[in-house]
Amino acid sequence: MPFEDELGAALRRTGEGFTTDRHALVDAGEQRGRRMVARRRAAVVGGSALALAVIATAGAYTGGLFDGTDAAHRADVAAPPTGPGRNGEQPRTSTGTVTAEQLIANLKSLLPGGELTGAEARGTSDELGPWVSGVYDDGKGKSAVSVRLQRVDPNGNLARDQTECGDKSVQGYDDCRTEQLADGSRLMLHKGYEYPDRRVDTKVWSATLVTPQGFMVGASEWNAAAEKDAPVSRTDPPLATEELKTLVISTLWHPALNDLPTVEPEAPQEQSPTALRDRNAGAALEHLITGLGVKTPIVAKGGQGGSGYVVLDDGSGRSLVQITIQQGGEGEAGFTAADATVRPDGTKVKAMVGRATKGKDVMQWSVDTLREDGLRVLVSSFNGADPNGTPTRDSPALTLGQLHEIALAPGWNRTHN
Repeated sequence: MPFEDELGAALRRTGEGFTTDRHALVDAGEQRGRRMVARRRAAVVGGSALALAVIATAGAYTGGLFDGTDAAHRADVAAPPTGPGRNGEQPRTSTGTVTAEQLIANLKSLLPGGELTGAEARGTSDELGPWVSGVYDDGKGKSAVSVRLQRVDPNGNLARDQTECGDKSVQGYDDCRTEQLADGSRLMLHKGYEYPDRRVDTKVWSATLVTPQGFMVGASEWNAAAEKDAPVSRTDPPLATEELKTLVISTLWHPALNDLPTVEPEAPQEQSPTALRDRNAGAALEHLITGLGVKTPIVAKGGQGGSGYVVLDDGSGRSLVQITIQQGGEGEAGFTAADATVRPDGTKVKAMVGRATKGKDVMQWSVDTLREDGLRVLVSSFNGADPNGTPTRDSPALTLGQLHEIALAPGWNRTHN
């Protein structure tokens, strides 16, 4: 059956109620991240040199590593790696001299008055890395507060990603700015939300500092007593921007940071790889859109690992295009055979039209594909720059046929990480 006939049949079956199962993709990405960290730790014990990988999932372009994730997820995804340092020398390991109690005392001393209760922490002896959190009350409502310490390559992708503001039209934050400090450190101050679709009023404000020697300090605060699923206790988090800045630049964190192992510098990446398998999802998406002959200017782009996006603007309104690539069991999560057509090579294809978010007016066109080897590629185009915002044009910038070409491009032959 020709693709146009398959597409028409799929659209008739799908109807207007479509919303991509992004939760399944997110869950699969988080599970994959945990497995990768576990394998990384095992390889380090055996003497392998591995760099830190951060897994970004579909639609989760929020304020960075320290925003909008619970402590368990933060620990799994952001655990500091160990391995040979510069010039191949073996780095020293943590002595564990900075305890959880000392980190709690540091946080209490740096908060501007008020009371810190329910404090929890990990010292430098913990393999997940030092971290401290608690519930802060300045008399105007309780707020969850946390600080995480990590060593990174100061010139690497992780350091850059955590200190650069993303596209506001896509991420939907209230405010973000970056600063270059006198000592060469980079600082990002971000005001966003616990959930990108703002289904609850929980706000998360954060500050992330990366120093020239590779210290990374991230502090986050909420306008609720817990990060998720707690009632909002105040309009805004308690610490003003300058107070968050003071919290992360404090030298009180330096003993713990100095006690962490050094990390291997990230390997330089090729600037112009030709194969899709050698690109992250965002770069590959940009390459494919250009290859389709689309003349619409790309006004914003980004992504990490298996998730990426571009924003197109032809003068008639911005349009977000989003891609997610997953491999194996993770890729199969949430993909059912219902309403899918099967190509001669065994690839399952679903074309879908509907609203991006229930109760919102932004339109989403998607092509979801699953190959026999478990490789899943999902591409979506929206008639707005933010799936949770308002439409900016009558229809998405890319047609379903173009999305079909991107999703079935032959170069998607391994996971991007």
